[in-house]
Amino acid sequence: MTIRVLIADDHGIVRQGLRMYLQFDPELEVVGEAANGKEALELTEKLHPDIILMDLLMPQMDGLEATAAVRRAFPETEVLALTSVLDDTIIHRAIRAGAIGYLLKDTGSDELCRAIHAAVGGQVQLSRQVAQRMATEQEDTFSIASLTDRETDVLRQIACGRSNKEIALNLNIAEKTVKAHVGSILDKLGVASRTQAALLAIRFGLVQSAEETRK
Repeated sequence: MTIRVLIADDHGIVRQGLRMYLQFDPELEVVGEAANGKEALELTEKLHPDIILMDLLMPQMDGLEATAAVRRAFPETEVLALTSVLDDTIIHRAIRAGAIGYLLKDTGSDELCRAIHAAVGGQVQLSRQVAQRMATEQEDTFSIASLTDRETDVLRQIACGRSNKEIALNLNIAEKTVKAHVGSILDKLGVASRTQAALLAIRFGLVQSAEETRK
């Protein structure tokens, strides 16, 4: 299956470099380029990409606002933040906006391609520096402790990017039971999406890092 990629970055040389890197993966197709968030939103409506590589600091509409708009209007399109900004507040804002991952621009080409494939498959992707910062944050562990053993098992599966059907097969339970567990997990953790729940699984050590979810 060919993965359709939209590149959103206000620097032409960055877009050109990304296009060059991605062309070496025969399963990736760059279908368009946007110079700002507004263009990214317009091109998403026109081109229906599977994933957007989204810079966060752009004119007219920044990547955070564009990410939220894309995820609201086109939930089938994943957004992978690709930025030079390593800031806790920006990281959390990007995830809350709906980004499935947060990569830094020093990410290698092979790692970037792997991350795109994994993100389209529903797996959270974080640069190592981002994962380390999140893992060292001070968090109230009450919410994670409130999960039942089965809910914890389901959360681990969510962090690995698995669908409800796949989780049901892996845990030998009914799909409707998985759905109920997922709803309870989101409620107990106080998050609105599976992506945010997966990030908490990483933060609390239920999985070691975003890289483990690719195994």
